[in-house]
Amino acid sequence: MGTHLNWDQYATAWARLHGGFDPRAAAPVVRAWLRFAYHVGYVLGRLRVGPTPVTVAGVLLCVCVPLFVVRPVDGPMLGALFVLLAAVADSVDGAVAVATGRTTRLGYVYDSVADRLGEAAWLTAFWLLGAPGALVAAAGGLSWLHEYVRARAVSAGMREIGAVTVGERPTRVCVALVGLLVSGLTGLIDPDLTSGTITMTTTVWVLLAGYGLGQLFAAVRRALIEAG
Repeated sequence: MGTHLNWDQYATAWARLHGGFDPRAAAPVVRAWLRFAYHVGYVLGRLRVGPTPVTVAGVLLCVCVPLFVVRPVDGPMLGALFVLLAAVADSVDGAVAVATGRTTRLGYVYDSVADRLGEAAWLTAFWLLGAPGALVAAAGGLSWLHEYVRARAVSAGMREIGAVTVGERPTRVCVALVGLLVSGLTGLIDPDLTSGTITMTTTVWVLLAGYGLGQLFAAVRRALIEAG
């Protein structure tokens, strides 16, 4: 099973895998979230649960979002719950791998694919609730491009993460979670408000993703020019 790292050892290993970004120096909320993921991952590692089953569970939770979101009355709020659970699984699978010394390049690929599939499921839920298809497609395309640019920049020689932008994965999780929750609450007031609320949520996703992509492009350009 490999070794089981304590928090400081875990934070050092996590930073090495994330462009040198040390979770111990993160904002309090981020640090608390990552430490929570570490503790859950540590326990699962002790129970001999590997990272791959957690990743698969996360994808299945994401698939539940569009399946349940169309339920009358409580559908969007159920969708928000599944987004939250999927976000926990997404953090914990990596924590299991790092805490037990089982990080692999293949696992990194699996995790990245799982993230993209999960976001596609969330955006499908947005569309089912009434968000325009073109807007949903733009949100998905910009988010995919954000991850693609960073991956290609690393392949081209960028050694750091470049920049922590407003369009990162945690931001998308928050937008999906809050958007579905608010859509559910407004739907309790008037069912016709749901589509308008989820359209506004998708618009926020697009704006943040677009601005974040601009930030990333600037950081990548600067990093690669400095690297020669």
